[in-house]
Amino acid sequence: MITIKSLNKWANAHSYYPIDLIRIALGVFLFIKGINFISNTQILVDLIKPVQNLAGAMVVVHYVAPAHLIGGVLIAFGLLTRWSIMAQLPLLIGAVAINFIGEMNVANLITASVILLICIFFLFYGSGKHSTDYYLKMQQ
Repeated sequence: MITIKSLNKWANAHSYYPIDLIRIALGVFLFIKGINFISNTQILVDLIKPVQNLAGAMVVVHYVAPAHLIGGVLIAFGLLTRWSIMAQLPLLIGAVAINFIGEMNVANLITASVILLICIFFLFYGSGKHSTDYYLKMQQ
């Protein structure tokens, strides 16, 4: 708990608008990916085809889209950012790994890797000073 408080204090002291714009863009990107997976489920089914025989393949199909939708909105508004990113990390690690298990798609690998790195950054940085979390904390 002390570590999170110290990280929050550091992030609030070093909060800049470009970092907040990156957080908002990350949330919007994840939300759009969630909409993309819902509107075209065949893409998601094709993506998990290399691991289709594993037991949790259908759970993955039903977890990815809602996690991207809800997590994207929460990250964009800066509400429960660290929790939302923790829910995204298994998906993003799987997105990077699926390129090595199945057919290699360099564009998808680069996109998933960049989004994973940005998520890891915001896992430590938090939502920043210009977020709903900060606003609600100041209202107490």
